Amino acid sequence: MLKTATQSRESLSPPLLLTSLAGVLQKWLPEQRWFAGKGLPVTELAVVSMTELHPGCLHLLIRSRHAGSRDDCYQLLLGVRRDLPPRLHHAVIGRPSEGPLAGLTVYDALHDPRSAALLLERLRTPGTAGPLRFERDVQTVVPPNLTARVLDGEQSNTSLVYGDSFILKLFRRIQYGVNPDLEVPWALAGQGCARVPSPVAWFWTSEPRKTTLGVLQPFLRGATDGWTLALQSLAAGRDFTDESYELGRATAEVHLALAQVFDPDIPDRHGGRRLAEGMTSRLDTSARQVPALVPYVSRLRAAYDAVAARGPARPPQRIHGDLHLGQVLRAGQRWFVIDFEGEPARPIAERRRAQATVRDVAGMLRSFDYAAHARRPWQPRWARRCREAYCAGYAAEASWDPRTEAGLLRAYETDRAVYEALYEARHRPDWLPVPMAAIARLAEGR
Repeated sequence: MLKTATQSRESLSPPLLLTSLAGVLQKWLPEQRWFAGKGLPVTELAVVSMTELHPGCLHLLIRSRHAGSRDDCYQLLLGVRRDLPPRLHHAVIGRPSEGPLAGLTVYDALHDPRSAALLLERLRTPGTAGPLRFERDVQTVVPPNLTARVLDGEQSNTSLVYGDSFILKLFRRIQYGVNPDLEVPWALAGQGCARVPSPVAWFWTSEPRKTTLGVLQPFLRGATDGWTLALQSLAAGRDFTDESYELGRATAEVHLALAQVFDPDIPDRHGGRRLAEGMTSRLDTSARQVPALVPYVSRLRAAYDAVAARGPARPPQRIHGDLHLGQVLRAGQRWFVIDFEGEPARPIAERRRAQATVRDVAGMLRSFDYAAHARRPWQPRWARRCREAYCAGYAAEASWDPRTEAGLLRAYETDRAVYEALYEARHRPDWLPVPMAAIARLAEGR
């Protein structure tokens, strides 16, 4: 029998619960891959909502305050046991010394097969649990008793694969509202777009207001992500242009479907200026935190000034928002596009906003560059061939060529490289030279 720890409902009130959890979470949260306040000490924690999913398993939204930064809200699934079996030792968060959980072991319950199975049962059978609402697509049957495993790797969220048939993404850093990773695939499925796996089930909370918490989708068995395929190509000295061309076609197909589902915005004559102002602001902010950017700032601004003068040539529309080789899967000869969440660091309202499709193209071009740098020695010709093939494939499907908007493409590539530089400086300093090489090239107008 599992030795879970049951608590009275009164002892699990948020203020009392926090007396147990504050100490252990202040140490554990900053160590997590998805924690946004890297390098900033947690100065205050608060329980936004708490739901007992089953005895010994708590669903929590925790607000974290860091020194010199805004608040962030995180979704946690915490297990509580008196004795933890060895197979869960890697998931230990801590052992509170005070409060209602004193002397018990608190751990990340997403690694507990029992909690993962019960979470799937919630998704299979729509209903409520406190403020949590579980819903699903009635056209899709999800079998019971699927074995769960947590995906490894660097992710900004946590994903569980159930029986190699379905994958559940739990959003870790929560922003209030409908997450694009549910909204967009659901809308594309209604449009008949077969490039994007359709949501099967999802859950959300009504407390403190409606917010998407997780999405279950089909798991493409045997599929390989584009980043892995690109690295395999580089390691084997193989060309990747055929795959890049087809990936360009897939991107254009998704863009065309998005334009059908979400009406494009009416072109705004001030759009170019506002776009340039936003890019300049991100550049200035990033340069204050990444000193290596400073020597390039004035030349990079020139790329943005060109956008301010001319503006986007095409109407803004909904896009992917964070497209790169890790966000596409190849199964057989076909590419699929996943993870429509957008850049998690940006406000959700911004991620849902209509934007230039060139931004997605620029994201993929940067990703080819990243892959080429990951292989030693650097393979710039490999990246250039992939970039040309990708744009050619896009042009063949979309009937317009993103290379004809060279100024806008350069500005978006620059904006992306600046974002990457800030990200790498915070999370993976060893990778900082990759975006900095692009920054140097783009500053020269190449």
